[in-house]
This record gives sequence, C-alpha cells and structure tokens, in this order.
Amino acid sequence: MVKNTAKNQVNGFISFVREQGVIGLAVGLAIGTAAGASVKVIVDELISPIVALLTRGVDLNSLQWVILQADGKNPEVAIGYGAILSSLITLLATALVIYYVVHLAKLDRLDKKKG
Repeated sequence: MVKNTAKNQVNGFISFVREQGVIGLAVGLAIGTAAGASVKVIVDELISPIVALLTRGVDLNSLQWVILQADGKNPEVAIGYGAILSSLITLLATALVIYYVVHLAKLDRLDKKKG
C-alpha cells in the first residue's frame, strides 16, 4: 500500500510537470536571467555613462542622501538613491527588452492559455 501511494505521488508530480508548463517556466527563467544580466551590463556600460555625461561626471550609483554625518563615534548614515535609480533603470530596460523579444518574435501567439 505504501508503494502505491509513492507511485501515485510520482505520477502526480510527472503530470504536474507536463500539464502546468514547469519545464517552459524553467527555460524562461534561465533565458530571463541571462537577458537580465545582459541588460545590466548595457545599463552599467552605456546608459550610466550617458547619465554621467549629462550630469557632468556624476556617477549614478554614487548619488546618496546623507541623513547623518559621520562623527568619531558613529558612521555616516545615507540613502543611496543613485543605486535605486540605477536598479529601476535596469528593471525598465529589462522589461522593455523582454517585451520587444516576445512581441517581435510573435511568441505571445504561442501562449495556449491566452486563447
């Protein structure tokens, strides 16, 4: 009886992998990770220098708002809003790249659930 339950669980798992598109999700995740890394390089090596040029040499990642100056006893407390901006630019650029890849390759038409 224990073997039958284990066999049912294995069959249920295999059915889940087939029917729920888990393999496609895993492939998409891998491709998305690679695309995200590529877009991050583009943002760091292309967009950030352009922003630095427009802001007269200010590195986007170094922008911060100092809340509390460092003294002899306490370290400086600052919010690095430049890193947040850089992260948001990377997110938007990644979303844009993925949108155009899906749209131009007409991959959205392959989605069976979309109808």
